[in-house]
Amino acid sequence: MRGLDHWIGGSPVAPGDGAYFESLNPIDDSLYSRAAAGTPADVDRAVEAADTAFRRNRDLSAGAREAWMIKASALMERDASQFADTLVDEIGSPIAKAGFETRFATSFLRAAAGVPRRIRGETIPSDAPGRVSMSFREPVGVVAGITPFNVPLIKGIKQSAMALATGNAFVLLPSEAAPRVADQLARLWEDAGVPEGLFNIVYGDGAKIGDALTGHPKVRAITFTGSSRVGRHIARIAAEGFKKYTLELGGKSPLVVCADADIDKAVAAAIFSIFMYQGQVCMGASRIYVERPIFDRFSKAFAAAAAKLSSGDLRDPATMLGPIISERQRARVRRHIDDARGKGAEILAGGEWTGHVCHATILSGVQPGMEVAAQETFGPVTSLYPFDDLNEALRLANDTEYGLSAAIFTRDIDKALRFAREVESGMVHVNAPTLHDEPHVPFGGSKASGFGREGTEADLEIMTEWKWVSIQTDAVAGGAH
Repeated sequence: MRGLDHWIGGSPVAPGDGAYFESLNPIDDSLYSRAAAGTPADVDRAVEAADTAFRRNRDLSAGAREAWMIKASALMERDASQFADTLVDEIGSPIAKAGFETRFATSFLRAAAGVPRRIRGETIPSDAPGRVSMSFREPVGVVAGITPFNVPLIKGIKQSAMALATGNAFVLLPSEAAPRVADQLARLWEDAGVPEGLFNIVYGDGAKIGDALTGHPKVRAITFTGSSRVGRHIARIAAEGFKKYTLELGGKSPLVVCADADIDKAVAAAIFSIFMYQGQVCMGASRIYVERPIFDRFSKAFAAAAAKLSSGDLRDPATMLGPIISERQRARVRRHIDDARGKGAEILAGGEWTGHVCHATILSGVQPGMEVAAQETFGPVTSLYPFDDLNEALRLANDTEYGLSAAIFTRDIDKALRFAREVESGMVHVNAPTLHDEPHVPFGGSKASGFGREGTEADLEIMTEWKWVSIQTDAVAGGAH
């Protein structure tokens, strides 16, 4: 099997030391692909290529960048099945989730096509007579992106499209579990007409080369999706280098079901919120709070629905549960379930495995001393808790270091609006799942769930920087002042 080489300066580049790593199909851990094991020297080569390309192409028109986005969206739509196949085989995506990724990527590219013409400054009133004062937004230069395994296409498109649309160059360090998706993305941008060197990829172990990328003096902005632990580390590097950054990190997202809710809709939303892509989603509703009068009814309906979830052929549209990505992550999921069971939690559904697939698992009676109570499991595991009133629900929902997404089901608009205001979360959804995203919204979390926001509007803050320009004219008596 030929290894995937880095993509630097518009062409494949072999790793400097000739080493490659293996990417496994999570269904059975069979070999899926090999990719270049990057070194700091490889990172430096990619950043230098990006910086050179940025300086060469910084005066390209908004129309040129708009054209890349339009062409890329058409290519993404045309090649959606190829991308989906890779998502199924490389990271174990059920086909429904893979299809969601390709559709979102296409939509984001269409939205990004409008960005180049929206990078506007403004005229500013001045107290000085005869002075014209104005501001511009300029690209920062080289943007570094680090993407996760779970939504590699969505994050790869989000990060790279916004960097390119705003006039920057981009260097991607993708998850080791998803190199082939990244390689397809490089070919997409090449076919869309992006000049050589504006999009680059270095593969490898983030623990070994991540600092070389984020700390490189010519990288001026960083966009990262991953764990809170690594996010804190990147924030320190960015602060030291005076770099802009956006962090989209972990979550322990609450879903609150009030007694007046439509229970059928709430159950369906809860199923989607935690079991989509076998729970390997940062917005997953791993804490579900149900008002006491309907707790038993909801619990039975939720457990029954979870027991019916399909874990069969990943290319069957009915399949929701696929394999957990790696043995390391499987061990974490098992440990959380076993720890909860051993300390007295009741398993209402699941708790068992078929191969590398963990059945949809619902826990009740979870106590603070259990690992699953506070830690992110990143698997198809959630906990049910009763509450007595909205005050208690808010207290419980906010009792976490995370704050990514939250949802509430209620027919009472006052309750919904109070929850939206008072829950400590970057995103809140009323009568809808915790999982939701659109290209133009400010996507991101608070507390340990992140810093900054993603989206075609929000990303302008890290992808561009302001420049103030003043011009003194002779328009006043007495000449210049």
